[in-house]
Amino acid sequence: MARPRTHDDTVQLKLLEAASESIAARGVEGLSLRSVASQAGTTTAAVYSLFGNRDGLIDAVVQEGFGRFAARLEKVERSDDALADLLALGLAYRQNALENSNFYRVMFSAAPYDPENSTFQTLTHAVARAMDCESEQARVHAERVWAYVHGLVSLELAGLRPGTEQERAAAYAEALQAGAAMLPLS
Repeated sequence: MARPRTHDDTVQLKLLEAASESIAARGVEGLSLRSVASQAGTTTAAVYSLFGNRDGLIDAVVQEGFGRFAARLEKVERSDDALADLLALGLAYRQNALENSNFYRVMFSAAPYDPENSTFQTLTHAVARAMDCESEQARVHAERVWAYVHGLVSLELAGLRPGTEQERAAAYAEALQAGAAMLPLS
């Protein structure tokens, strides 16, 4: 008779949530498996069973964050207006960061930069389409767009953008428009 699985997807998700919160608050160095397991209502045995070790858990948190981000970007409908599509990706970037703030912080603190990452490729393709340019030029401009958007969102998450949620959302949308105006569009 097969052994029942004791660590299901619910436990895994609770561990990922707890680990993302811990890493976002204390950095990778401050990650305690015992504390994460306790917060998730389980034991360290679950961490080892599901992720192998501490590094496996950290990698899984990063993958979960990028998975959520990719899913958010995939929901952005593509239209005939390449610039509007690029701006919609910028809005999706912010929304994902606000809804998954702990994962967002971990994604960009515990993972090395990877230009082949699917989320960066989505941005690069959108920039190439909006600028009607070759992939290398699009990659350079995509990095600039990413830096701009990432900076705006990071400031907001740090509490450095004044106003209500509605005012911050409007200011962000205006900033996206201003940022797009800096691109050498065709």
